[in-house]
Amino acid sequence: MAELQLDTDNALFYLHAPPSEQGVPTFVFVNALTGSTDHWETTVAPSLRAQGFGTLSYNLRGQDKSRFAPQIELVNRLIVDDLCTLIEEVSPSRPILTGLSIGGLYAAQARARGAPAAGLVLLNTLREINPRIAWINDALPHYVATGGAALFMGLMMPLLTNPEFAATVRGNYLKGPYAPLDPAHGHSNLMRNSVATAWDFDWSSLDLPTLVITGRHDRVFRDPDVIDRLFALLPDGKREDWDDAGHLLPLERPERLAESLARFGREIKGT
Repeated sequence: MAELQLDTDNALFYLHAPPSEQGVPTFVFVNALTGSTDHWETTVAPSLRAQGFGTLSYNLRGQDKSRFAPQIELVNRLIVDDLCTLIEEVSPSRPILTGLSIGGLYAAQARARGAPAAGLVLLNTLREINPRIAWINDALPHYVATGGAALFMGLMMPLLTNPEFAATVRGNYLKGPYAPLDPAHGHSNLMRNSVATAWDFDWSSLDLPTLVITGRHDRVFRDPDVIDRLFALLPDGKREDWDDAGHLLPLERPERLAESLARFGREIKGT
């Protein structure tokens, strides 16, 4: 457990474990907007460490234990700058940047900025902001402002996850009473600024092995035609489409995810 202090009021909480041998890759996990190191550290990261890989998980500024100054807006560029700074300071061995949802975009943008990486993993990342997704993106900050994370997760969970997982967590939601989230809260800050995220990334510019995993039960962000087209742009892409998962792969199918990442990591190790 450590903290990378950016300045007096800003810092990133992170957990880093080097690989067991020199030259073995380290998986660098990049959260979604409402993510946490817990999502990786419960099953996925320990499994990878047990197989000799290094891991680096962290929370974005605005997420748990990562600090930000009240006057700062947590915009796209700042989040990517933080990721680049973290990689530079921690210097993980042969990093494989692994991002969930928008976290995959941040990882790709960090690579485009020159962050070192031996590989890239995009978990339910590939998308275009069409009118349907734009509506959802614009609506989420309003849900949070009205009823906090409990309201928007209660609305979205059955659309984001596989039926089995949704059934197991249903008791955590739909309870109320709902309360607005303070606009100064980190999640509010991240959510309202996410609307302006630049999704027009040039996927053909990526110069490294890239694993794309998509959950077919994602009824919010998954658009098969768009994924097919964007995946085809990747110079060195590998793809897995899962029938038993939705959007939240580290939570829904952590063991399967760890297996796929380890397999990809072994391929990177052998190069």
